[in-house]
Amino acid sequence: MNPFDKISQLNATKRQIVSISISVVIGGLLTILGIYGVGEYGIAIFIATPFFLGFAPVILFGYKNKIRASDSRKIGLFSLTFFMLGLVFFAIEGFICIIMALPIGLVFAWIGSYIGYLVIRKSHKKGPVGMFVLIIFIPSYSLFEKQIEPEIYSVVTSIEIAASPEKVWENVVEFPQLEKPTEFLFQTGISYPINAKIKGKGVGAIRYCNFTTGSFVEPITRWDEPNLLAFDVLEQPAPMKEISFWDIDAPHLHDYFVSKKGQFKLVRLKNGNTKLIGTTWYYNNIKPNFYWNIWSDYIVHQIHNRVLKHIKKNAEK
Repeated sequence: MNPFDKISQLNATKRQIVSISISVVIGGLLTILGIYGVGEYGIAIFIATPFFLGFAPVILFGYKNKIRASDSRKIGLFSLTFFMLGLVFFAIEGFICIIMALPIGLVFAWIGSYIGYLVIRKSHKKGPVGMFVLIIFIPSYSLFEKQIEPEIYSVVTSIEIAASPEKVWENVVEFPQLEKPTEFLFQTGISYPINAKIKGKGVGAIRYCNFTTGSFVEPITRWDEPNLLAFDVLEQPAPMKEISFWDIDAPHLHDYFVSKKGQFKLVRLKNGNTKLIGTTWYYNNIKPNFYWNIWSDYIVHQIHNRVLKHIKKNAEK
């Protein structure tokens, strides 16, 4: 008797518990393999694994048994929930990253549970085959994703300041301590700027933009006073401090969100004011980019806004 037959002979409650437990354990092992073995946070983890967590328990629960569409949705949701709780409990991820990943996880867990429901209703034999295909596909696709070169994106934020470019420039090159943030985002552990210092003047000078988790080391590449200050990013700190019961130092906190360069452009307006435009170029090693760039762009915009408003306040004094 194969394992699927043994599970099929259990009563509904036990069958549900066993189906969810097996799916969560397999999903957890695949995730650990992807993160620590392959070193890839990508589609295999954020799309294929939630899909598996919706699909697999429905196949196990419905194998040679009747299953309703409502049962499949409930089992898929429970499977994803226990999986995410397991990531937190075993110190693999923190609460903030789980919350960020939750929307995409819910969507693909639901899709997986629905497809599992359709498959198991049509043919009991095809369900286990689909499970095994997914188990092989997830780590294999992680290896494939690892070879894809990341694409660089830019985030641009601007503000109008009631001061001349010369006055604004003084506050762009370096600025004093910022006030503690009131934005909810920065209460969650996301790193934020606290001040900026510079050593030297002109091209080759080193600017240090200090964040709560460390410093961005920024060699100056363009010094066009008072019009443009451009710099590369030589070093950068962790983008956040995870909220967790444990002290988590997840791999994605290092070299997965990478800031490449930035600039401040100052435009003299006809009314005597200055338009200050801040730009950051970055790439994400976390996929799918269409989803994670939404978070990245939002966070970078909020960091820009914090800095630009501080420069505006000081320049207008």
